Amino acid sequence: MPSEFHTAFQREVRDGLCNLEARDQRRSLAEIAGVNLCSNDYLGLAQSDALRAAVLDSVREAPRVGGTGSRLLSGHARVWDEIEQEFAIFAGTQAALYFGSGYAANVGLLTSVLRKDDVAFSDELNHASLIDGIRLSGARKVIYPHLDLNALEATLRTHANEAGSARRFVITESVFSMDGDVAPLAEMRALSDRFGAGLILDEAHATGVHGPSGRGIAVAAGPAPDAVGVTHTCGKALASAGAFVCGSVALREHLINHARTFIFSTAMPPYMAGQIRAALRIAQGMDAERSALLARSQSLATDLRTQGYDTAGSQTQIVPVVIGGNEEALAAAEFLQAQGFAVRAIRPPTVKEGRARLRLSVTSAITTGQLQRLQNSLTSWRAQRHALAAGCS
Repeated sequence: MPSEFHTAFQREVRDGLCNLEARDQRRSLAEIAGVNLCSNDYLGLAQSDALRAAVLDSVREAPRVGGTGSRLLSGHARVWDEIEQEFAIFAGTQAALYFGSGYAANVGLLTSVLRKDDVAFSDELNHASLIDGIRLSGARKVIYPHLDLNALEATLRTHANEAGSARRFVITESVFSMDGDVAPLAEMRALSDRFGAGLILDEAHATGVHGPSGRGIAVAAGPAPDAVGVTHTCGKALASAGAFVCGSVALREHLINHARTFIFSTAMPPYMAGQIRAALRIAQGMDAERSALLARSQSLATDLRTQGYDTAGSQTQIVPVVIGGNEEALAAAEFLQAQGFAVRAIRPPTVKEGRARLRLSVTSAITTGQLQRLQNSLTSWRAQRHALAAGCS
């Protein structure tokens, strides 16, 4: 018989799920079907025959197919040093350290660098991994309105002359994962320098897609003092797994000794380094594909705005269609799914209340014709909803 505690615990869990259901916020797992507008495989490398062949070669050549332990124990291999050096050159930094996921990279970086008396200035739309890293570090958090440089400057000035050992860090994504807009890094670097703050940057949705040879927004912003740390993920445009924290040689050594998500994680199998290397080299040669992808994305966003849709200032391959309420966003997603599009509704708490949306992730695999059909389907959905509303009035 289940214990009294176990029975009560299961009841609480079920009640919580029912509450999520009532608010149209319960998530579920399902395999997608149709034109894939949920994928972060921006360059289509997950379907690349060249990358598939490179992975098979890497598996054959690997000394083992398991991590076997953390890199500080038995999991290290020379190939990790090699890919970290290559990725640092790609990112324009002195060094890099590989983590098993982007989440682990950001949490490991922030918890090992920030101290409890430091102040972290965080964009209000930063990814959960950045939010959690700041929270776990114990540093004081100051949230500034999304991309509001005047507000950031004001709050940096407020904290500029604090006594003691407090340091200041400005923390931001470069391409924001839900709105698809871009942080003005040159201006943010200037602000950080003026007020003696360090800059920490997450390039997850820029890696492989933005900047010269896909090297990111930071490289595109031009020469400037080094950021404290820059995170580049491999599971999106590079169709692999894990992430690199890029920065100085000293930062890399600091992370090896202090980042708990690195120290206490089993290493990825050595063949993954070969997959990442192949993906990185293929992606750097895809300038034509990058240009075409961004042109199609910008055209889609412009057309949607012309039709009266709120695209949240998208400037990238991420094009949100802000619907508003949870129920409406779910209805829009279900309609498009019936039309052959793999689209998901993004709802709170991932986005703010009243800002539920469709997050359209444009990739190289999606054609101009498919994007036009998507727009036609959205027009049909809106006409249907208007007709239903008129019938109820």
